[in-house]
Amino acid sequence: MRDLQTTEEFSELKNSPKKHIFLFSANWCGDCRFIEPFMPEIEEKYHNYTFIHVDRDKFIDTCIELDVFGIPSFIGFENGVELGRFVSKDRKTQEEIEQFIDGL
Repeated sequence: MRDLQTTEEFSELKNSPKKHIFLFSANWCGDCRFIEPFMPEIEEKYHNYTFIHVDRDKFIDTCIELDVFGIPSFIGFENGVELGRFVSKDRKTQEEIEQFIDGL
């Protein structure tokens, strides 16, 4: 999973015809660290999506615009349309994340 570099890049990826899932997280977030070990497996399983890590502290304005106030959180986009979101402050399991993606 690569890191988002700029707000302009976010806009380009969000509006792309390809499917993207943005993972909003932060280095200090324990629940975000909890999902790290199984995220590569999820990325491999859902290879039709490009996963992008968004550092909540670096892109706080983007988080505010998208109403992302809890992390870790996921939002899927394709062609500028939000496909779905799994946004909360709760710890997420691999099964819950996969159920979210299956429902997109």
